[in-house]
Amino acid sequence: MWKWEADNPKGVIIIVHGAAEHHGRYKWLTEMWRSSGYHVIIGDLPGQGTTSRIRGHISSFDEYIDVVTAWITEGKKFGLPIFLLGHSMGGLILIRSLQRKHQSVNGVILSSPCLGIIYKPNKAINFISKGLNVLAPSFKVDSNLSVELATRNDLVRMQDENDSLYVTKVSVRWYRELVDAMELAHEEVKKFADIPLLVMQSGTDKIVDKAKVKSWFNKVDIHEKTYKEWKGLYHEIFNEPEREEVFEAARRFVEGHLN
Repeated sequence: MWKWEADNPKGVIIIVHGAAEHHGRYKWLTEMWRSSGYHVIIGDLPGQGTTSRIRGHISSFDEYIDVVTAWITEGKKFGLPIFLLGHSMGGLILIRSLQRKHQSVNGVILSSPCLGIIYKPNKAINFISKGLNVLAPSFKVDSNLSVELATRNDLVRMQDENDSLYVTKVSVRWYRELVDAMELAHEEVKKFADIPLLVMQSGTDKIVDKAKVKSWFNKVDIHEKTYKEWKGLYHEIFNEPEREEVFEAARRFVEGHLN
């Protein structure tokens, strides 16, 4: 976990990254929040980035939730308004966290949250994965996640192609835990904490099924929620050529919920 502190801070932003990636891919976003007057807390999830765990593998989705809960606890030490920002699988982690424990935070931003995936294994492979999950849970397969699917930003694509921390293989257990978490997120949609929510969804998402995202959003029963779809943008909206516009929308949401 890393803490980037701002001068004269107004609040704290806790960023939860997505599958296959790591905190280092959020340098631009971290600096944008810090220079706007917010402390930023960000880390690498278990099995990803610089963590010492087996890369691309977890034993349980709860490992993610436990880590993020620790980040939130650390953020509360500042005594400032707290906002959670989760991208893709990071968004799913926040959803499951806030369905299980209603954290006292000021707002939540979900960026193309992983509530359904576009490319799924065929039925035969899916069936086999259930058996392997018991017999050989750490067996790894290609993630099929590519930078070309994630963003139109050529600079980010070039950086990712040379990024040794980018996870390219994931375990069977990781996949099964992801699928189970997505299903539970939909089944327990009514348990989501009553916290101001902003969902910002890629309009041309080649990784996450945006129809699943909109379906989940429509069922969330809270007092304040906003859905914004970014037409033409790929999955990683905070890495797209229009990212400054995306950031500004997120910043306005946060500024509106400081008190």
